[in-house]
Amino acid sequence: MTWDVFVTRPIPEPGLSLLRAQCRVALRESRKIPTREEILTGIRDKDAILCLLTDPIDRAVIDAAGPRLKVISNYAVGFDNIDVTYATEQGIVVTNTPGVLTETTADLAWALLMAAARRIVESDRFTRAGLYDGWDPMLLLGWDVHGKTLGIVGLGRIGQAVARRARGFQMRVLYYDAYRPPAEVEQALGVTYVPFETLVQESDFISVHTPLTPETRHMFNAEVFRRMKPTAILINTSRGPVIDEAALVEALRERRIAYAALDVFEHEPALTPGLADLDNVVIVPHIGSASLETRAKMAELAATNILAVMNGQRPPHLVNPDVWDRRRKG
Repeated sequence: MTWDVFVTRPIPEPGLSLLRAQCRVALRESRKIPTREEILTGIRDKDAILCLLTDPIDRAVIDAAGPRLKVISNYAVGFDNIDVTYATEQGIVVTNTPGVLTETTADLAWALLMAAARRIVESDRFTRAGLYDGWDPMLLLGWDVHGKTLGIVGLGRIGQAVARRARGFQMRVLYYDAYRPPAEVEQALGVTYVPFETLVQESDFISVHTPLTPETRHMFNAEVFRRMKPTAILINTSRGPVIDEAALVEALRERRIAYAALDVFEHEPALTPGLADLDNVVIVPHIGSASLETRAKMAELAATNILAVMNGQRPPHLVNPDVWDRRRKG
């Protein structure tokens, strides 16, 4: 039986080609974020949906799909846009695309760290504005990276990749995670576990790689910013709501911390008022995985997850394995 698949936005061709070879694909052609009505309409009577992190797939959307819906394939590592609990109750497989974007996102975290430390964006604007009139020993002074302390919040795949890159800068690397990896992982990476409070107080750079959960929402708030070094730089490539963005704006404005570099935002795509007006923040539009190679691999994996279920095979990356186990037993 040929499946009907709704794809909420254009994705790289390798993924679409895989789906079109075996499925009827209803592709929403616009690159803009779909409205709720567009999702509700597009998902109706479909066997699968390939969605993005910006697409809320809640109970109402799942119900609108009808009884044919078997797979929700998220084109992302995170899946907080999906009501996984309800999907599991309905026997719907939920999948994601981890692994393929690990190194690419770690690259961006380091690009943001370096851009903030050496004030690259400010320097670019300064030069383009025609303000550079010769070398100046006091011009746009930044902060050294080598030999400093890097704090990593969340030592999953991406956090570990960031830690590996820190070796080249001879950095002391601290980390905090609610789930500690085996001791051999810590030893191989050269990282030291510390409580969150210690990491906040001792780190020169803090790179955030934790998933968004009720426990991590606003993990970085006004109180935490007061405990950070005044020279500290905060980098976030995980999820926007991990940071209380209004409190961050205030901390940056008052120079309670030196700098921030953000790939994600609390109310994405909107920015908290005042954030874009600051000169001590680098802001980029959620491009952590935005390399040609990685986005193509993500598309292939999202399609492969759907095709596996369609062909009665366990998909490579299951978010809710209980559903698959129940199917096999049934």
